[in-house]
Amino acid sequence: MKKHLLLIGLMICSMTTIAQTESADKPESWYFKLGGSYFIQTAATEFPIVNGQAPNTDVYAANGTTLISRETNHGSFGEGFRSGLTAGYRISTRLGVEMGINYYSSADKLMVETTNRLIATSPTNIFVTGDAVGKIRAWDLSPSLVLFLGENKGFEPYTKVGVIVPIHGDLTIETNREYYTVAPTRTTVAKTYAEDVVKPNPTLGFMAAIGTSYKLGKKLALFAEIEYRNFTVHGDTKETTVFTENGVDKLHTASTFRPDASYSAIHTNYVDKLTTSSNSKVTNSAGFDNTKATDDISSYVGISGVGLTFGLRYSL
Repeated sequence: MKKHLLLIGLMICSMTTIAQTESADKPESWYFKLGGSYFIQTAATEFPIVNGQAPNTDVYAANGTTLISRETNHGSFGEGFRSGLTAGYRISTRLGVEMGINYYSSADKLMVETTNRLIATSPTNIFVTGDAVGKIRAWDLSPSLVLFLGENKGFEPYTKVGVIVPIHGDLTIETNREYYTVAPTRTTVAKTYAEDVVKPNPTLGFMAAIGTSYKLGKKLALFAEIEYRNFTVHGDTKETTVFTENGVDKLHTASTFRPDASYSAIHTNYVDKLTTSSNSKVTNSAGFDNTKATDDISSYVGISGVGLTFGLRYSL
């Protein structure tokens, strides 16, 4: 019995000594990280409908009516560059918390493309070729829990998990179209350019990372992380902010190639369901009010990706 009590006492003393040593080696402290990342997309999904056009790449024959190829456009807005500033607090040798603020700019993504489609036959045949390209820019907060795995020869690996909270951003869709005739030769009739800005609903995402730091000095260190993140956002509103025809502003003016310039044509409210009381030409054509925003079904886009981050860490 005495031997057992002696062993238990020794174990308690040893654990106390280790805890005191770790506390002395790694006291509670603040640190700051500045880094840049590049992400590649994961979990590509079909893009949503853009201004009534399905997310396809369509190619028509010379007559403009025979579809000779169609490809569905897939992707994720998770590909792109990110820069961020992170404040961290080391609670103990092994445990810490971080709060990051990041700016993200996605790569351009082709959402819709049409080649040589016939849109008018009178007084002459008019064809259209064009595309719609989307890009996301956003600010987010990323609170996370960090587990430090121990230091060896200046390297200290760690893992972390957390959430992503977008605080500001939008999806901008740029649409370029060329209208032309082909007889006797191809002649451009008009070129149009539009920008649609989609504002998102609030959402949450998930992130997980594994990384390591390397000491450059007492307070300064390099760090590198591989991070996975996954979240989707769905639209709240959409507004056409720019529309030009042959370089001339036509946002609030009806034109040959955009005859409807009403408030409802420029503004959209996204909803989960269209009913007979919605301001929609599809379900309530008799009661549609073109002085109000058009109601439309909300669409989703993914911002999933795997990224590599490099930066500097400064400890106080």
